Amino acid sequence: MRAVIVGLLMGGAEIVPGVSGGTIAFISGIYERLVNAIKHFTPVLFIELRKKGIKAVWVSTDATFLTLLFAAMGVAIVIFANAISYLLQHEPVGLWSFFFGLVLASCWVVSRDTDLKALQTYLFLGSGVVVGLVITHLDPLEIEPTYIALFAGGMVAVCAWILPGISGSFILLILGLYAFVVEAIKSADLLSLLALGAGCAIGLVSFSHALSALFANFRNATLALLTGFMMGSLAKLWPWKNTLSYHLKSDGGQIPLIQEPILPSTYELLTQQSADITTAGLAVLFGVVLVIGLDWFAKKSDVQQA
Repeated sequence: MRAVIVGLLMGGAEIVPGVSGGTIAFISGIYERLVNAIKHFTPVLFIELRKKGIKAVWVSTDATFLTLLFAAMGVAIVIFANAISYLLQHEPVGLWSFFFGLVLASCWVVSRDTDLKALQTYLFLGSGVVVGLVITHLDPLEIEPTYIALFAGGMVAVCAWILPGISGSFILLILGLYAFVVEAIKSADLLSLLALGAGCAIGLVSFSHALSALFANFRNATLALLTGFMMGSLAKLWPWKNTLSYHLKSDGGQIPLIQEPILPSTYELLTQQSADITTAGLAVLFGVVLVIGLDWFAKKSDVQQA
């Protein structure tokens, strides 16, 4: 049940440009379980299948958890796509405020698991904040979408997907590959999608191995760094923004690329729209309450399993 709920939230988050599904996994308490499950999917798995059989491998890879999680993500993307697209267009302040509240509360929840008395914690926390801010303010590149570039782009983007605070689609925008990937999906360019998918698969498994090792050997530093990533992403999630540059889609639509946070009063002057502070406050509160609820649910589940 927990995997389904988190999967639905992750799928909904993936629809919003700039929001990472990894953030939802991180704040819901399943992050390490997800990373450790994914790392099993290597070529060695085929050997284990022959030796141990499907049932044993299914249990050892936590496949039930992964199936429920990714199935729920897919369902959420299909069900909530239109609703979230509508909110992005008509209620952007409320939607961004909700995600801002989610991540803000998450930073507090996760920080409780770090050693706040150690100087190392603050060094890695600060490094994460800086990296998160720098990434969200990078100027886009212009990379030729060759198969090799798509493969490499897939590896980098999927690492961003699993990292809290960084969006995989945003990384594709920065690399200059987003428009090509969207067109490849529309036109069913299977070879290009295969190159991208192969990069995603290899990148996800490889990066999950690295993350698992970091959690096992440097847990406090890793938690502090990931929390810093989330704190750095708060600037991108700030409800009132001034867009400095756009990415043009093939249909003439625009995707905000580089944005700067501004005060609600400045937002009203620039956009001639209401800052809607009351809605923003309620949305932030809802996000905070949801995180606290997820944290309570996660701890209750852990106690029951123990």
